[in-house]
Amino acid sequence: MIDHLGVQAADVEAAATFYLTAFAPIGLREAMRYPTDDQPVVGIAGADGFPHFWLSGAPSGTRHEAHIAFTAPDRDAVDAVHAAAAAAGYEVLHPPRVFPEYHPGYYATFLRDLDGNNVEAVHHTFGAARPG
Repeated sequence: MIDHLGVQAADVEAAATFYLTAFAPIGLREAMRYPTDDQPVVGIAGADGFPHFWLSGAPSGTRHEAHIAFTAPDRDAVDAVHAAAAAAGYEVLHPPRVFPEYHPGYYATFLRDLDGNNVEAVHHTFGAARPG
């Protein structure tokens, strides 16, 4: 139920390249950008074209970790995110697999972005009942 999410990056251009490369297999693309006095602000969209995910410059010296999970339409897309990230030389925290400790059918890969954030592509394959 998130309308949009913003993440601060030390280098917005490098961060945009990371997200647009690693998550291209699930349809992430740049939707818009606007300049600021320091770095651009970049809006990234999925299939609906609306910029739900935003990158902006971080104040100098700040450091904090966020966890961001992007929905993948199927397990093949999760695998493709992993392949794209690995091919680009990005840090893979966990290669694609089922994480039953979260719930049965939770299939994901986890990456570390250039600012230290834990980002994932996840596909939920639910059986008869959904968790929660």
